[in-house]
Amino acid sequence: MKKSVFFGTVALVALVAGAASASTLDDVKARGQLICGVNPGLTGFGAPDANGNYQGFDVAACKAVAAAVLGDPMKVQYKALTGETRFTALASGEVDMLARNSTWTFGRDTELALDFVAVNYYDGQGFMVNKSLGVSSAKELDGATVCVQTGTTTEMNLADYFKSNNMTYTPVNIADDAEGQQKFLAGACDSYTTDASGLAASRATMPNAADIVILPEIISKEPLALAVRHGDNNWGDIVRWSFYALVAAEEYGITKANLEEVAASTQNPEIRRLLGLEGDMGKKIGLDNDFAKRAIMASGNYGEIFEANIGASTSIGLARGLNAQWTQGGLMYAPPFR
Repeated sequence: MKKSVFFGTVALVALVAGAASASTLDDVKARGQLICGVNPGLTGFGAPDANGNYQGFDVAACKAVAAAVLGDPMKVQYKALTGETRFTALASGEVDMLARNSTWTFGRDTELALDFVAVNYYDGQGFMVNKSLGVSSAKELDGATVCVQTGTTTEMNLADYFKSNNMTYTPVNIADDAEGQQKFLAGACDSYTTDASGLAASRATMPNAADIVILPEIISKEPLALAVRHGDNNWGDIVRWSFYALVAAEEYGITKANLEEVAASTQNPEIRRLLGLEGDMGKKIGLDNDFAKRAIMASGNYGEIFEANIGASTSIGLARGLNAQWTQGGLMYAPPFR
């Protein structure tokens, strides 16, 4: 789904050398549009609706950046990228940022021409099976056929997990989420493995969703993060702090509905800096001081975005878990706006 391993490091470095020679911020402003790399179709995270307009949890990050930079969350061109094309598209300048369920790893951070700027969803790899298989644990999958996307760290994690548990399996290679769902539903594999969030998103679209079980084991750490090209630090700061504005807003109880009221009345120095009332935060990254305010207004704070797209009340039904605020036992934590 999100974890293709790309080994063309030299080619990527060459690409980024040219792509980063000009300011991404200047390019976006001149174009009047942000080009955001997204998933071709992962329900709840990034997928076109019936009118062809992209919606979802990851898409909201694109809208926040567009609002911060261009003053309008609708000034986004969404570029659908596969697991194999996403990193080269970013490095070559085809897109300005990635908001596409991509795992932050050591290898990608150091070998590819990109920088991960913030984790927007903490995830882990899991397994999905049909109830009729009669298993309740991944450790009961010895000898199973498993649908897995090729050339990915998902594939590597799968191999490691079965080897460490002295089990065998037969991989059923898939190119993307759509093929994985199709083969799983057709009975071509006993289990489908990818990120747990991706499994939940896939199950939500299946006609027999009630018959599908996501097994309890999480076999990896998958910090899904926003990414920009390596070499343009200011643009990285813009994407990073536009996202963290959403996280900070939730922590301080600022919503899309009450933002103006809070801005008019708050005496909290941190909130005043966040909302551009003091501190010149925006000017420090080449924007005006209302950039974070506009980012929040685009789709709401982090919690609003989560609940609207993938939360417990949606068909995907994900609990906050690790993605809860740090004050609620989760890992979501915005560095200080200071």
